Amino acid sequence: MKQVVRVWLPVAIVVLGIVLIAIRPNEDGLEGGTMVIAAGLSVWLLNVLYRLGVSGDRDRDVEDRARAFFDEHGHWPDEEPPAAPPPGPRTDPHPRRAAAPPRRRG
Repeated sequence: MKQVVRVWLPVAIVVLGIVLIAIRPNEDGLEGGTMVIAAGLSVWLLNVLYRLGVSGDRDRDVEDRARAFFDEHGHWPDEEPPAAPPPGPRTDPHPRRAAAPPRRRG
């Protein structure tokens, strides 16, 4: 059904315009046929613009899913997961080292 609206409907309208020009090769037939051809091209252009708009929505959905994956797993879907830390408690290698107090500028 999508192909019918996207491709065959505009083609049928353009062909109808060409047929109108062929049936009445005078000024009226040429003007009418040209208008029908323009209508067919307009239908085609509207389909193209609609497809561009929908593809932007798809890109946004893919980005949202990737961000949700990052929030859940801590890395992006196309990246390797980070190496797991070794088992056991984590300890500071320098337990006596404390953070220096902020320096005063005088």
